[in-house]
Amino acid sequence: MTASSNPIERSFELAAARCEDLTPLVYRRLFETHPEARTMFRTEGSELVKGSMLAMTIEAILDFAGERAGHFRLITSEVYSHDSYGTPRELFVAFFGIIAQTLREVVGTDWSDDIDAAWQKLLGDIKSLVAAQ
Repeated sequence: MTASSNPIERSFELAAARCEDLTPLVYRRLFETHPEARTMFRTEGSELVKGSMLAMTIEAILDFAGERAGHFRLITSEVYSHDSYGTPRELFVAFFGIIAQTLREVVGTDWSDDIDAAWQKLLGDIKSLVAAQ
């Protein structure tokens, strides 16, 4: 398999080679950084919800960082659904940064300057997209 030339995709590829499931790592970091987020998840069945939410977010990130075929629109629609759940927009945006931080930890020394720059740009673009809603 050939490595992607897209730094965001490459960061996920590198992480996938090192970690079978990012879900527990991402949510551990989310709850450590934003303990208020823990109460937003019901206790029963929340593992499935977390996994599904992360998978959809990753799909949206990859599309937003790539060809923008449409999956990235999930970001804008989820802004409104999370508004209705009472999720502060700052926390909504922070989730994307939590994913990046988790990937960086998993990827370790293979986290390159171009991957970091691509993530910084992507996070800024997502913040702007959410702010425009």
